[in-house]
Formats: sequence, structure tokens, C-alpha cells
Amino acid sequence: MLPQNSDQAVLAARVWKPGTGPCIVRLEANRVIDISSKAIPTMQALLETERPADVARSAPGNFLCTVDELAAASTERAGPDALRLLAPADLQAIKASGVTFAESMVERVIEERAAGDADRAEEIRARVKSHIGESLSGIEPGSDKAMAVKQVLQQEGLWSQYLEVGIGPDAEVFTKCQPMAAVGQGAAVGLHPMSSWNNPEPEVVLAVSSAGRIVGATLGNDVNLRDVEGRSALLLGKAKDNNASAALGPFLRLFDDRFTLDDVRRAHLTMSVTGEDGFTLEGSSSMEKISRDPASIVSQTIGRHHQYPDGFFLYLGTMFAPVKDRDAPGQGFTHHPGDTVSISTPLLGTLTNTVRLSTEAPEWTFGTSALMRNLAQRGLL
Repeated sequence: MLPQNSDQAVLAARVWKPGTGPCIVRLEANRVIDISSKAIPTMQALLETERPADVARSAPGNFLCTVDELAAASTERAGPDALRLLAPADLQAIKASGVTFAESMVERVIEERAAGDADRAEEIRARVKSHIGESLSGIEPGSDKAMAVKQVLQQEGLWSQYLEVGIGPDAEVFTKCQPMAAVGQGAAVGLHPMSSWNNPEPEVVLAVSSAGRIVGATLGNDVNLRDVEGRSALLLGKAKDNNASAALGPFLRLFDDRFTLDDVRRAHLTMSVTGEDGFTLEGSSSMEKISRDPASIVSQTIGRHHQYPDGFFLYLGTMFAPVKDRDAPGQGFTHHPGDTVSISTPLLGTLTNTVRLSTEAPEWTFGTSALMRNLAQRGLL
């Protein structure tokens, strides 16, 4: 789970402590230290401090367990009061940006043209890529060049709402899930049972304070239902926000002099899917190929036009759109229940989850009100 240079990283996390509830922790070598207090009752409180990395590093705390013990305990089989890693976000909104990479942008157009029908995707992919496959690379969204490309594609009858948010001036930013709804390392990630064409989306996720300061980063799986969104972009909520459909973790790496937004800009993510049927899939996503700078997406999310008093976590999008056939020629990839998905990058570690139907993943019952009651009972509020 750990980054390659974890001894130099300030890593914070949320852990469920049996008999107690959610705790804020930091990592010290192989030790997990509970730093929960009246000053730091939540991750939101930590990230609202002036220098979260310094606060997390210096906060007094108590030994909870070893990292190895926490890793072994963080599985989908963990019970509701078992030791395990939680998603690092708590009170923050969970937002996501879409169509931020040219390669996945083309796949979104294909989904739209196929109206969610995987059988039509291969034929449409060849036709669409012959027209626009290379024309979008390197274009700055909202630039004069982008508007010139838009005019050409409109004349060809190939303009799309996905191209509008991909190379137009306005980023697509949507609500991925509600505060407290994301799942963490080892947990099941959920697919709505109505979907038969879906995929993982490996992404870097930024932690942003209420003041708009980017204070850290983690990994995320922005689980996507391609057939549902392909039928209509107005079904984005159903395609993106279901039980256990947002994974975050395993840890939040806080920005300091050893890890900054520039490291995020250079991040290269790898992803593997291993099925119980023996199927394997590998992919990657390079942040160096993102069309919009992460700071620009943040500025389009928060400002005088929209405030987030508890801050937010922001998925930055992915260039990964799998086309490897799994069930039948020409149908491309779709998940099977039981798939293991691992998302890695050297400076953030590895996030691993198991795919289940959202109706079979544990129900989400511990929300914001439950957290407030829990903290009050523990004397942390």
C-alpha cells in the first residue's frame, strides 16, 4: 500500500478503531499513530489548519497498530466494527472532473454514439478515430485552436457534449458521491446491477481546503457505467453515484517540501484488473497528458461562484478507457463481480478493491449525523 519513499512522506488516514469509531492517524515507519483529539477530530479539521503536514507530523498521539496489521485487516470481509482503513475524506464533498484527457474523451464520444450499446462500439470507434483521433492531442481547452477544431468537427457532424467539456472553456465537474459515502482500501466497490458495460477509472484525487488551497493527494477509482452514461449524459448521476462506487486511499499524502502539486502533475498511474475467470487487464494514465491543469480544475470548482465550507476531494479524471475484449469479440472490456482492481503510483502507493454489485456491497449507514454523534460521545466535539 505504501509509497516508495514512505519514510519521507507525511501520510494521514482515517481508520476504524474497534469499539471506538473513525480515528485520524498518521504513519510513522510501520506504526499507525492515532492523533484524534479535540483539535483534530476529523480529517476536515486537519486539512483546514494552516500547514496540515506540519500539524499531522507533530500532533501527539497513541500507537494503534502496525501498518502490516492494518493492511491485513483492510479487506471486504471486515465487519462493521473491525479494524480497517476508511476513505481519507470525511466531511468533505466528493467531486470529480471528467473528460480531462484526449484519449478518454474520444471514448466518451464513442459511448454517446453507441447509445450505451457495447456491440456497436468497435465499428463506431474506427469511424470516429479516423476523423478526430489525433486532432485533439495537445489542444489547450478554450484556446483559439480548440475553437477552430470545434468548428471543423461541427461541420463534419461530429461535435459532442463530451468534446464541449473536453476542449471547450468550461470543465466538467460533478458530484461523485455524498460526504462519508466513499470507501477505502480493501473494501468492495459497487456496480449498479443494471449495467453490463462498465470499467474502473484510475485517478489522482486532490484534497482541497475551504479556502481553495490544495493540501494533499490520494488515489481514487471513479467507477463508471459506460452503458448508462452512454444512453444519456443526463444519467450521469446514476452512472457515477451508487453504493460503494467511489474508492479513495489508501492514504492521503499531505503537501510539504518533498511532495507538491508539481509531483501530481508528473504522476504516472498504473492499473491492473484480475478476474476470478483468469482474465487480466493492465492500463495506465499519465498526468502529463491531462488537458487541463489540476489547479485550473480546482479554480473552476471553488471560488466566489461556489463555496465548500468543509473543503472537497476532487478526482482529476483519467486517460484510461479499456477496449480489450473480455466476453465477446468487439464488445471490449466490462467488469465481472470478483474482479480485483489495483491502482498504483510511486509517490502515493497502491489502492486495491474488489468489484461487487452495489446491491451486494455493504450498505452505507454511517453518515455525517452518525459521525457527529460518535465524536460527541467520545468528547471530541
